[in-house]
Amino acid sequence: MKVTGTILTIITMVIFIIPGCAKDSLTGAPTTAKPGVYFKTDNQYYYFTEAQIQRKKGNLDKAVLLLKKAVEIDPESIYLQRELATVYLQNKEDEKALHLLEKLLEKHPDDLKSLILYGGIKQVRKDNEAAIKAYEKVIKLDPKQERVYTLLGNLYMEEGQLDRAQTVFNRLIENFPASYAGHFYLGKIFAKQGKVQKAEKAYLRTLELAPDLLEPRFELLDLYKKQRNKEDIIKIYQDILTRTPNNIRAAMELGLFYHQDGNKDEAAKIFKRLGQRSQTEFEVLVKVIQLYVDQKKYDQALVVLQGMLEGAPNSSDIHHVTGIAFYSKNNYDSAVKHFIKVMPESRFYQDAVVHAAYIYQEKGEAEKAIDYLKQAIEDQPKNAEFKYYLGTFYEDLEDYENAEKFLKQAIELESDNPRFYFRLGVVYDKWNKKEASMDTMRKVISLDPKHANALNYLGYTYADLGQNLDEAERLIKEALKYKPNDGYITDSLGWVYYKKGEFNKALKYLKKAVELVPDDPIMLEHLGDAYLKLNDKANALKSYQKSLLKKEKDKETLEKKIQELTGNGS
Repeated sequence: MKVTGTILTIITMVIFIIPGCAKDSLTGAPTTAKPGVYFKTDNQYYYFTEAQIQRKKGNLDKAVLLLKKAVEIDPESIYLQRELATVYLQNKEDEKALHLLEKLLEKHPDDLKSLILYGGIKQVRKDNEAAIKAYEKVIKLDPKQERVYTLLGNLYMEEGQLDRAQTVFNRLIENFPASYAGHFYLGKIFAKQGKVQKAEKAYLRTLELAPDLLEPRFELLDLYKKQRNKEDIIKIYQDILTRTPNNIRAAMELGLFYHQDGNKDEAAKIFKRLGQRSQTEFEVLVKVIQLYVDQKKYDQALVVLQGMLEGAPNSSDIHHVTGIAFYSKNNYDSAVKHFIKVMPESRFYQDAVVHAAYIYQEKGEAEKAIDYLKQAIEDQPKNAEFKYYLGTFYEDLEDYENAEKFLKQAIELESDNPRFYFRLGVVYDKWNKKEASMDTMRKVISLDPKHANALNYLGYTYADLGQNLDEAERLIKEALKYKPNDGYITDSLGWVYYKKGEFNKALKYLKKAVELVPDDPIMLEHLGDAYLKLNDKANALKSYQKSLLKKEKDKETLEKKIQELTGNGS
């Protein structure tokens, strides 16, 4: 029932959407064409046939080249050009496919398959206006294109044009009275319009035409829940579970309905069974995440998850997801209780350990966080991430010696990880080991030339030291390519110009930096310095005073600048 928007869907749609698609409606060339009958030359047939063989083998680049040769031999063949466009799509060259179809439609504006394929590409690219125009033309040319009505109606719904969507689905039903899709989507439109009885009637008609469909049943459930129609709700859920006994979504929703209705015993039975199933069916937990955690329905997620723990009290997977739900609700105490129950053999162990450690740190229990990470390292001594995070915790405690120690241990385990080197470079900078910091940042850039933060860090350090200012400018401009609206990198460029004595340029970038990040004390001080160099003492003082309000330590130099401007130290 669901209309998707992928290139693969478009290709499938072109193959199956038009009755008799194996035979081209204009050229008469079926996919099993014979030389001398449907093709001009044996070579053309050879290239086409060989392209199909390569396509089936997955050699799409070769298929493209072969079809291009076939098209060169017969450039007027609509069929061959459309085949080439389809293979372009399969090969993820949708720009080439689109260009080819546009040229094809200039010569043959009424070619149905090309129009459908063109509309599909535009739909994937979110150019709904062009897709709608193409689909409308298809239906005008051939009102029996059943699938196109559905695509067109869904596009109108996406655009919020419910009246037009309704017209399209009504036309679909007029042309195809047994179209369950037409009735289903009319039901969705009526539901959106608040026309409950019409929506219900449309969904029930859908089920008459396609009794095994589940989606109309779930849509009916949404209607009945708004009406608080308890008996019908339970009846439909039981119907779904009779038809599909392992339906995870229906079981979860029914369990939640019983829970919210006060029938805790029935809810508990359902959740307990789901917990037991989750031990062999990971899809159960995936559904909890998709339906509730990802949708930020944390209270509902916790009802389900805690009920599932009754059926699987030692499940690391369930404890981890329960921890995530509590963490997302800022209930850190409950979150950590579940994270620490995740065992080392679990796929979630690393994530759970890091979450728990961060919670301890956020609660001001840094030593507890460190002890917990050390225990995790004993369990998994070759886990580089644990050593990396332990290093960052020591960094926060300004214990740079231990920070260096554990970050280096992480690097020993993963010598090509730029993230680890970058953190070590930051530690060296905070430790006032500028040369070591710059060497480490150079290593980061050698591993990842597009690492904007490392490029910026190295460039800013050069500028701050008054060294290699041209290289500093180059590095920071390179960083801005990858993060063009980053206030910190913009400040760095302004600071380079300041150090170069180009104060007007410096002011331009430093002002922009403060617009992007208004509350950073160092950036505000930099801006004040630029104003002062341009003899704008009023704005310099204003920037310095704002900086002083934000600065938590090392205020002496800034206070002196303010004193010199005011003459009274205030």
